[in-house]
Amino acid sequence: MEIKNNKLIIIPKIEKYIEYMLTILIKLPRTEKFSIGTEIKTSMYEMLKYILFASKIDKRKRLEIYNIVDSHIYYQRICIRIMYNNKWIDMKKYKYSNELLDEIGKILGGLIKFLGVMKNA
Repeated sequence: MEIKNNKLIIIPKIEKYIEYMLTILIKLPRTEKFSIGTEIKTSMYEMLKYILFASKIDKRKRLEIYNIVDSHIYYQRICIRIMYNNKWIDMKKYKYSNELLDEIGKILGGLIKFLGVMKNA
């Protein structure tokens, strides 16, 4: 598992993603700020809460939590694509936010794979 200074490496990645997305969400059109913006914010914070929770529970129970986090990543990708398709964000922001999510997804995938190997061992 990727741990650095007693902290999961995924946590600062999620923090960086949330900080970036908040700068985007603030600039959304007013009507969208309170609909899709709120949806994304809620999902981001839930994702962070689940990761923090998973780091505190027994390893055998983490897989289910990580799958919930994975579904939040997928949901956010869709929301970001909707924002791009409606021209609420430009290509640069669309690509960078997806790169940040990709990075989180790869780390999460590694954690899921690790737990799957552990479960089968």
